Amino acid sequence: MAGPATARRGEKKSPSGPPSAAPPRAPGSWRARIPLRAPGCRGLIIILVTAALLVAFGVWILYASNWLRLERVRATGTAVLTPHEVVAAARAPMNEPLASVDTDALGRRLRARLPRIKTVDVERSWPHTIGLKVTERKPELLIRAGGKFVEVDAGGVRFATVSAAPRGVPLLEMTASDSPSLHRFGIDRLRRAAVTVARDVPPAVRTDLRKVRVRSYDAVTLELTGGRTVAWGSREEGAEKAKVLTALLKAAHDGRHFDVSVPSAPAVSGS
Repeated sequence: MAGPATARRGEKKSPSGPPSAAPPRAPGSWRARIPLRAPGCRGLIIILVTAALLVAFGVWILYASNWLRLERVRATGTAVLTPHEVVAAARAPMNEPLASVDTDALGRRLRARLPRIKTVDVERSWPHTIGLKVTERKPELLIRAGGKFVEVDAGGVRFATVSAAPRGVPLLEMTASDSPSLHRFGIDRLRRAAVTVARDVPPAVRTDLRKVRVRSYDAVTLELTGGRTVAWGSREEGAEKAKVLTALLKAAHDGRHFDVSVPSAPAVSGS
């Protein structure tokens, strides 16, 4: 006769029976859950007041304190001009807050007072300095004006008058007063055309270039050392004309008059 123990061994546990107890948590694995709370109204007010005070303190440092004032102005990049001339022409507002200095106004003032300056970079150098990095115009041609000379840059801009001609800079002679080109193109454009021609002259010839004469837009003539002349024509095809002129000068050592106005049909005379 089967006993109670045998009956219990034959019984199956019902799936709907009571849930088994959760396994015990390993030691040290318990973590406390701390709820996150947004700052209250009082905390928010403290944050806002602190931020406002920091902003006000920063503004005071920049504009009202004596810590960040303009005390020095330095100029670099000069060649003909001196740093003292540049600094004096800038007329920077000394002892003013560095943050309030109008750097664009400084640049405009320098270019207006010193036309030799082509570009200028004005930079703040904290805590007390303004830096002026200038690039000067370089003369490409000279225009004789009485006993002095007017310098003309690569853009045809007349930017300075000097008492002595800079070494290696050729003269520009404009003889287009009665030319239709003067009325058609204007003196400024004719001057720029002359500068373009002078810049297209090959370096080996540039050292011998003494004068660029402009009779019209299509009639530019070069005068070299030794009484030699070059009929250049217009400023078009400058690179090709330079190559042809270099070849002619090497081939015709006794030549005096060279014509490269039509580079495909050059000519030499006086040999």
